[in-house]
Amino acid sequence: MTTLNSGNPTSKWIWIFLLAVAVGGTWYAVRRMQEVAKENQPSNLSQLKSPASWPSVEVCQPLLKKIVEWDEFPGRLEAVESVEVRSRVSGYLKITKFNEGQLVKRGELIAEIDPRPFLAELKRTQSNALESQAKLQQAVTAIEQSKAEAERARARRELTQKQVERMRSLRTQNAVSQDELDVAEAAAIESEANLVVAVSSIQSAEANLTAAQAGVEIADDAVDIAKLNLQYTQIVAPIDGLISRRFVTEGNMISGGSNESTLITTIVSNNPIHCYFDADENTYLKYTKLAMDGVRPSSREVLNPVYIALADDRKSFPYKGHMDFVDNRFDKQTGTIRGRAILPNPDSVLTPGMFVRLRLPGGPPRDTILIPDSAVGTDQVEKFVLVVNEESKVEKKFVSLGPISHGLRIVRSGLKGDEKVIVSGIQRSKVGEGVQVTKVADVPFKEESLPDVYEPYGPGESIVPKRLPAANATDPERTDAGASDEGEKSAVEPSKATDGPAVGTTKVEN
Repeated sequence: MTTLNSGNPTSKWIWIFLLAVAVGGTWYAVRRMQEVAKENQPSNLSQLKSPASWPSVEVCQPLLKKIVEWDEFPGRLEAVESVEVRSRVSGYLKITKFNEGQLVKRGELIAEIDPRPFLAELKRTQSNALESQAKLQQAVTAIEQSKAEAERARARRELTQKQVERMRSLRTQNAVSQDELDVAEAAAIESEANLVVAVSSIQSAEANLTAAQAGVEIADDAVDIAKLNLQYTQIVAPIDGLISRRFVTEGNMISGGSNESTLITTIVSNNPIHCYFDADENTYLKYTKLAMDGVRPSSREVLNPVYIALADDRKSFPYKGHMDFVDNRFDKQTGTIRGRAILPNPDSVLTPGMFVRLRLPGGPPRDTILIPDSAVGTDQVEKFVLVVNEESKVEKKFVSLGPISHGLRIVRSGLKGDEKVIVSGIQRSKVGEGVQVTKVADVPFKEESLPDVYEPYGPGESIVPKRLPAANATDPERTDAGASDEGEKSAVEPSKATDGPAVGTTKVEN
């Protein structure tokens, strides 16, 4: 019997080859039997099961409602008006007259600087004004005298000229001597010179009058500035609003009238109030296209309504206002454009700096598909829902979603509205496998504070306040107007001069 241990090398390799062929053939036969067995088995394990053994699920049919899709944005509240209260003059802070954190009225006195140095400066400028007024009166008198002297010189010149003419006529008749004629001619030349001097005196007096008038104007301007500075020692609230704390206390020297002036406090208006938010480019383009199609008016052209919710408003948006501004460019850093809404705030609940949620109508009322948000699943970055088809098999439908409305999720695309959407038993459902529907659930449609029909605000319904100039101590309508007692007691009567502008008084009327 031949064995592998025989000494023939050729026989050895033949046995190895035959053994390899046998092993390979056996492996192929086993593999082929497995494939045949697999082909003969049902393609799905659920086919081995009866429908009664399929997992049970609850489904719902999407709601089809005509609603407004409200787009939601994070926003921040800001005051319509915000003022840093600083003094316009430097001095010693005498007193502050406000309660920190409380409401103040436009024009209300809130602080006072020691007025005595400013009162002294006002008296000095008034004295200078009186002196300038006296110089003006002297200049007026001097010009009148110069004009009178000129008239006398003119009359004297005419008389001497006539005398010369007569003397010359008499000289031709030898009725007068040559010496007498020479004296008459010399007198005429002298009178002409006197007239020239008188005219020059008028011109000089007129120049002095002009200088005196300018001096009076400068002195009066100095008085006006001194009055203003005295009035500026009373610091008033420039706007209505909530005042902050004291940033400097009484007894301090404060700087005023410059960019580095001392900050005394701040005031922010509280009613109405602004809400700023940012929209991305896609949202902006959507609104632009809707406006171009005439479907939704642009917030640049009409006062579209907005609704605001605070941090503790989980289910409603109780504050209503309207749009009043859209910026003119996108931010290069964030790729967003800024919008602004304005809202009434009579009870001051809305406070500058608060974060809020703002909703703006994303389009006109339209038929919208709504499903429970719990039915939505996530496949990496895509959203989907599971539906049961006519064969009771599970199918996956990828969907595009909108915001939550009426407690349900808006489906913008991916569903027709007649599907059976799985809302319970999602974890037991596998795509392609059979399920049995045990219950058709009701879709809980909730009423919301946001309307399903909206209209822009009319022109007469705008919340935007009328712009008023900032109040200051010089406003005559201030109810608490008036300078300090020292200033009141120093009032003097204006000058009684008949020429030139009158000098004002020191009495301050704010």
